[in-house]
Formats: sequence, C-alpha cells, structure tokens
Amino acid sequence: MSPQIHISKNFTGILCAFAASLGFSITDMSIKFLSGDYPLHQIIFIRSLVALGLTLAIIIPLEGGFANLKTRRPLAHLIRGLCLVLANLMFFASLAILPLGDAVAIFFVAPLMTTALSVVILRERVGLKRWSAVALGLIGVIFLVKPGQLGFQPATLLPVGAACFYAVLQIVTRKIGLTERASTMAFYIQLIFAVASVVFGICFYEYESGFEHPSVEFITRPWVWPEQADLAIMVGVGVASAASGYFISQAYRIAQVSSIAPIEYTALVMAVFWGVVVWTEWPPLSSWIGILLILASGITVALREKRTGTALASKRIYSRR
Repeated sequence: MSPQIHISKNFTGILCAFAASLGFSITDMSIKFLSGDYPLHQIIFIRSLVALGLTLAIIIPLEGGFANLKTRRPLAHLIRGLCLVLANLMFFASLAILPLGDAVAIFFVAPLMTTALSVVILRERVGLKRWSAVALGLIGVIFLVKPGQLGFQPATLLPVGAACFYAVLQIVTRKIGLTERASTMAFYIQLIFAVASVVFGICFYEYESGFEHPSVEFITRPWVWPEQADLAIMVGVGVASAASGYFISQAYRIAQVSSIAPIEYTALVMAVFWGVVVWTEWPPLSSWIGILLILASGITVALREKRTGTALASKRIYSRR
C-alpha cells in the first residue's frame, strides 16, 4: 500500500471514529434529557426497533445478506445481549442523577477491566505498562466515586457495574468474533434489547414504585405516550445508535487501531461539553483529575493494543451502547 493511500485511509477512519463518538455522545445526552419523563425501557425499546430496522435494511445486506442471521453460537449471543442489557440499564440509570461527564468517565474504565479479565479468562499476557495504565485508571475512578467521603453518591457505582458487564461482553466478543460477522452480532444484540424492553414494560405496567430516587424512577416508571418532539428524539437516538455502530465499524476496518482508538475518547470531552451546555454541570477539581487520569490510562491501553495485536478497543464496534 502506498503512503498516500495509507494516510488517506487513516484520515477517513479518524473521521468515521469521530462521527461515531459524536453519535454515541448525542445518544447519551438525549437519554439523560428524557430521563425525567419517560421510563428507560421505553426509550431503549424505540431505539432498538429503529436500530433493528436499519440493521436489517442496510447493514446486513452490505455484509452478504440474510443468510448471516444463521448462527451456531446462540448461547454466546444471548450472554452478550444480557450483558449489554445490564450494562445499559446501569449506565443509563446513572444518567438520571449523575453529571454526564462523570458517568461517561467512570464507564470508560471498561477497556481497563477487559484487559484484566483477558489475563484470567483468555490467558493473554499483559505487560507492566498496561497494568500501570489499569492502575492509573482505577485511581481516576476513585477520584470520581469518592468512596468513604461525604461527597460519595451510591449512584456512582452504577457506571462501575456497567463497565464490569461491558468488560464481560468484550471477552465473549473476542471468543466468537472470528466466527461471527459484525452484522450477525448487531442483529442479535438489538433483538435482545427489544425483547428485554418489552419484558420490563410488562413488569412495570401501571407500577408505582413509591421511590423518589431518580435512577429507580427511571427504571420502574410505566410507559407513557410520548410527546411528538420527544418521540422524534427517541427515533433519533435509534438512528444515531445504528449509524454510530456502522461508522466505528468502518473506522476500525480501514484504519490502524493506533490511529482510531484514541479518537473514541473524545466522547469524554463531548460528555463534559453537553453537561456544561445543557445542564450547567461544570465538573469540580476532583472530577477533572479523575477524568484526565481515566483518559490517559485508556489511551495508553488502546495504543498498546496495536503492538499486542489483540485490538481490544476495536471490539467495541459490535456492541457499543
């Protein structure tokens, strides 16, 4: 490959990664915006229907047609789907009470957790530099969560839990990624999302929790008929989710991991931006320290993946929120 073509593909990949990060960030911001009036499972259901429709109409035909829906790993797809459902449930529930920047920053320790789990489950070798990056990221989480301090909020544990489930999902994705297509995994993820949302809707139909905690209310609130503008936002979330998944897939397909992975961390910057502009949530000094530590550790791990050949960050193309 000539240097000119190589540079061109990397630049295109970077643009795709930035577009994907922007789409994911808009999705997070929109769901937080809707969290005071609608149940999470209703928003996710509409998002999943839209994303599922786009997957069937566009993504699957691009990857060879509907024959790709056949799979010999149904249990693995079910585990991936349930892990992502739980990760979404915990992360988006945290948005009902936490500043957007803090929640996104804490969730971004997921790649660090994946690194740790890869040693135990996949028997991968991790060097001192990557272990140091993991430790740095966990220190950043401590600055954000503030355990044992008066500023501690139990809700900060929600994105930590989300990151844990997301890390397990990444490990499963690694194990089946060589035999299953991206479109196949995307289809089953959205299908499980839709089914899980319906189950939640049935369980909490006309249910009044009696809790005043915003996160609990966001999960247990019964479905309501959305206002026209809010319905448009929910549909937009579905379009953004499907488009972002496609863009990040393209980014990792045509460009180097070392060029793309750091771009994904612009989502942290965007989350802080939305928090300041939409909710005037200017992070305190402790949050800035935590965000910067997680940002530095995540980029370090992402760059190290290029050398090890595992491409940890690229696995996100199949399963991002």
